[in-house]
Amino acid sequence: MLVLTFAVAIVVSFLGYIPPGNVNLTAMQISINKNIKQAVIFVTTFSILEALFTYILMRFAAWFAEKKDILQLLNWILIVVFVVLGILTWNKGAQNIPREKEFKKGASIRTGILLGIFNPIQIPFWAIAGTYLIAHNWITTKGLGLHIFALGSGIGAFTCLYLYAHFAKKIQEKFSLSSKLINHGIALVFFCLAIISLIRELSTK
Repeated sequence: MLVLTFAVAIVVSFLGYIPPGNVNLTAMQISINKNIKQAVIFVTTFSILEALFTYILMRFAAWFAEKKDILQLLNWILIVVFVVLGILTWNKGAQNIPREKEFKKGASIRTGILLGIFNPIQIPFWAIAGTYLIAHNWITTKGLGLHIFALGSGIGAFTCLYLYAHFAKKIQEKFSLSSKLINHGIALVFFCLAIISLIRELSTK
């Protein structure tokens, strides 16, 4: 059962980070504006915190699922996060970034910590997914079950985010796309996500 729990955690976490969001788009941005090494540092830092918070959230998944007011507040926070990231990314596109510039890993670590802690998507995602997985006996919470699940979630998140960063850099190099163009494209996606989230939130009133 522990093997199944580990595998399910990897798959669910991987799938959770496929849709464009603040974390995977940030991984793309770091890879393009800096380099793949900095992106890996960011992804690794974030994934460690993802595993930690997944463990905590899974212990209280049912409780979080019942707190509709908390989930609603997180949705509004997410809208603000999308708008702020969109503005920052758009402004980043206006800057000229030297190709050979040496970047310190501290900035990527700080970004990973910030997004790892202030990730509004994480609570509703694991509150719903966690409750479902536990209720349908896809995972075990006994013994080392939650520890194994948390480890798997971190690996799943790392794998998906690394692929985002890797292919973003590959696409930029293959098609000779400018950092400005890609940054503005990512910013527009952030703004679109903010609008979609706002419409969805208003429609539930």
